[in-house]
Amino acid sequence: MGSQERLWSIYGEAYGWPTADMTYEHDLKDLERHAREIEAHESFNYALFDDAETALLGCVYIDPPERQGADAEVSWWVVDDRAGTDLERTMDALVPQWIAESWPFERPRFIGRDLSWEEWLALPKPT
Repeated sequence: MGSQERLWSIYGEAYGWPTADMTYEHDLKDLERHAREIEAHESFNYALFDDAETALLGCVYIDPPERQGADAEVSWWVVDDRAGTDLERTMDALVPQWIAESWPFERPRFIGRDLSWEEWLALPKPT
């Protein structure tokens, strides 16, 4: 929740997440939903931890498209104290390269990178 305000500015309008009153139980339910989607190969969620694996530093989401024109929608974030740092710049370079080299997508969309969340929300939904 240390990055809630900034994450809300990114994901809030699109997904209503993370709410200011998000509890541990709410987060656990959200993580359980992600686990079910991963198990079903519907979406993928990768957490970035520090070397000791004691602190979450960010996440990468690979989701099926909710808007026309892509075969996957990818977004990522880092915690507030890593925003604007070499870690974030590395993620900004690495994630698109990783998707291009290791995933079978032909038209991945990098939301918040190759188009804004506002532009994404304005795209038509699949028919």
